[in-house]
Amino acid sequence: MIPMTQLWLPLVLSAVLVFIASSVIHMVLKWHNTEYLKLPNEDEVRAALRKAGPPGQYVVPHCVDMKQMQAPEMQQKYIEGPVAFIMLRKPGMPKMGPALAQWFALNLLVACIAACVAASTLPLGASPARAFHVTGLISFIAYAGGSLSSGIWKGQPWKSVGKELLDAAIFGIAGGAPFALLWPG
Repeated sequence: MIPMTQLWLPLVLSAVLVFIASSVIHMVLKWHNTEYLKLPNEDEVRAALRKAGPPGQYVVPHCVDMKQMQAPEMQQKYIEGPVAFIMLRKPGMPKMGPALAQWFALNLLVACIAACVAASTLPLGASPARAFHVTGLISFIAYAGGSLSSGIWKGQPWKSVGKELLDAAIFGIAGGAPFALLWPG
């Protein structure tokens, strides 16, 4: 097994490159902007949501367990709609600093996991292609998993899921490249 001390540089570079790729996607290309639609009655919805309760996750219609779904009145609520998953945050301007710090910490964690898997499965002097394959694939899986789950269970539009999978592929490439270039041996 390769000591992690020999992988610190590609690990940090992996996190930095994913962070940069994400910044380009969201701040320059902005290809996700079209996924967020404006409600025609936004002010009315905002007023209703202000009364909803504290920040948290909500589901409409609310159903405690599957037995409740058998009730005709609950089934009617689903038929009439809307069916929604709602995430309420604390009121106030979004604080980008803490969110970006958490995102970078996640990138470091993903790179660390990719490095651990590669260090335990690849030998010293492995080919750049093998190092890229293992670390890029682990990175892709880490960034893609949540998107697929949201598409399946929360009804996130598949077009949005597709874009997020493209993001994950880009992050996999950006995450695997430093390991391919700097694999010890």
